[in-house]
Amino acid sequence: MLSTLPGSWHCVRRYAAATGGPRSSSRLGPTLSLDHFLQRGRALSLYRTILRSTRRIRDPATRAETRRFAREEFERHRQVTDIGHIRYLLSTGKTEWESMERYIDGL
Repeated sequence: MLSTLPGSWHCVRRYAAATGGPRSSSRLGPTLSLDHFLQRGRALSLYRTILRSTRRIRDPATRAETRRFAREEFERHRQVTDIGHIRYLLSTGKTEWESMERYIDGL
Protein backbone atom coordinates (compact mmCIF):
# COMPACT_ATOMS: atom_id res chain seq x y z
CA MET A 1 0.00 0.00 0.00
CA LEU A 2 2.88 2.38 0.70
CA SER A 3 4.24 1.96 -2.80
CA THR A 4 1.07 3.32 -4.37
CA LEU A 5 1.01 6.57 -2.42
CA PRO A 6 2.61 9.55 -4.15
CA GLY A 7 5.68 10.73 -2.27
CA SER A 8 5.86 7.50 -0.29
CA TRP A 9 9.09 6.07 1.07
CA HIS A 10 9.08 3.36 -1.56
CA CYS A 11 9.07 5.94 -4.35
CA VAL A 12 11.85 7.89 -2.70
CA ARG A 13 13.92 4.76 -2.15
CA ARG A 14 13.47 3.64 -5.74
CA TYR A 15 14.49 7.10 -6.94
CA ALA A 16 17.60 7.09 -4.76
CA ALA A 17 18.55 3.62 -5.99
CA ALA A 18 18.14 4.73 -9.60
CA THR A 19 20.73 7.49 -9.20
CA GLY A 20 23.46 5.00 -8.44
CA GLY A 21 24.58 2.53 -5.87
CA PRO A 22 26.93 2.79 -2.93
CA ARG A 23 29.92 2.89 -5.27
CA SER A 24 28.64 5.72 -7.45
CA SER A 25 30.28 9.12 -7.57
CA SER A 26 28.60 11.68 -5.43
CA ARG A 27 29.52 15.25 -4.73
CA LEU A 28 32.04 13.80 -2.27
CA GLY A 29 33.70 11.57 -4.86
CA PRO A 30 33.86 7.81 -5.22
CA THR A 31 33.53 5.56 -2.19
CA LEU A 32 36.88 4.52 -0.71
CA SER A 33 37.83 0.98 0.16
CA LEU A 34 38.63 0.33 3.81
CA ASP A 35 42.36 0.16 3.07
CA HIS A 36 42.26 3.45 1.14
CA PHE A 37 40.25 5.02 3.97
CA LEU A 38 42.84 3.94 6.56
CA GLN A 39 45.77 5.14 4.44
CA ARG A 40 44.02 8.47 3.89
CA GLY A 41 43.77 8.87 7.67
CA ARG A 42 47.46 8.09 8.03
CA ALA A 43 48.35 10.64 5.35
CA LEU A 44 46.28 13.32 7.06
CA SER A 45 47.85 12.42 10.40
CA LEU A 46 51.37 12.75 8.97
CA TYR A 47 50.46 16.08 7.36
CA ARG A 48 49.07 17.45 10.64
CA THR A 49 52.15 16.22 12.51
CA ILE A 50 54.39 18.05 10.06
CA LEU A 51 52.40 21.27 10.34
CA ARG A 52 52.38 21.14 14.14
CA SER A 53 56.10 20.42 14.26
CA THR A 54 56.95 23.36 12.04
CA ARG A 55 55.81 25.68 14.84
CA ARG A 56 59.15 24.99 16.52
CA ILE A 57 61.05 26.54 13.60
CA ARG A 58 62.02 30.02 14.79
CA ASP A 59 62.70 31.68 11.44
CA PRO A 60 59.35 32.62 9.84
CA ALA A 61 60.70 32.32 6.29
CA THR A 62 62.07 28.83 6.92
CA ARG A 63 58.83 27.81 8.64
CA ALA A 64 56.75 29.04 5.69
CA GLU A 65 59.06 27.34 3.17
CA THR A 66 58.88 24.05 5.07
CA ARG A 67 55.07 24.18 5.19
CA ARG A 68 54.90 25.09 1.51
CA PHE A 69 57.20 22.21 0.58
CA ALA A 70 55.14 19.72 2.63
CA ARG A 71 51.89 20.87 1.06
CA GLU A 72 53.33 20.69 -2.46
CA GLU A 73 54.56 17.14 -1.84
CA PHE A 74 51.18 16.00 -0.56
CA GLU A 75 49.41 17.74 -3.45
CA ARG A 76 51.81 16.25 -5.99
CA HIS A 77 50.90 12.74 -4.84
CA ARG A 78 47.19 13.39 -4.32
CA GLN A 79 46.07 11.26 -7.30
CA VAL A 80 48.04 8.14 -6.31
CA THR A 81 45.62 5.24 -5.86
CA ASP A 82 47.91 2.20 -5.66
CA ILE A 83 47.92 1.03 -2.02
CA GLY A 84 51.51 -0.19 -2.19
CA HIS A 85 52.70 3.13 -3.54
CA ILE A 86 50.69 5.04 -0.92
CA ARG A 87 52.26 2.97 1.86
CA TYR A 88 55.70 3.59 0.39
CA LEU A 89 55.10 7.35 0.19
CA LEU A 90 53.85 7.49 3.79
CA SER A 91 56.78 5.46 5.06
CA THR A 92 59.29 7.56 3.15
CA GLY A 93 57.62 10.82 4.19
CA LYS A 94 57.59 9.81 7.84
CA THR A 95 61.26 8.82 7.74
CA GLU A 96 62.24 12.05 6.00
CA TRP A 97 60.27 14.15 8.46
CA GLU A 98 61.81 12.37 11.47
CA SER A 99 65.30 13.13 10.16
CA MET A 100 64.24 16.74 9.55
CA GLU A 101 62.89 16.99 13.10
CA ARG A 102 66.29 16.01 14.49
CA TYR A 103 67.76 18.88 12.49
CA ILE A 104 65.07 21.31 13.71
CA ASP A 105 65.61 20.29 17.34
CA GLY A 106 69.33 20.95 16.91
CA LEU A 107 68.73 24.58 15.89
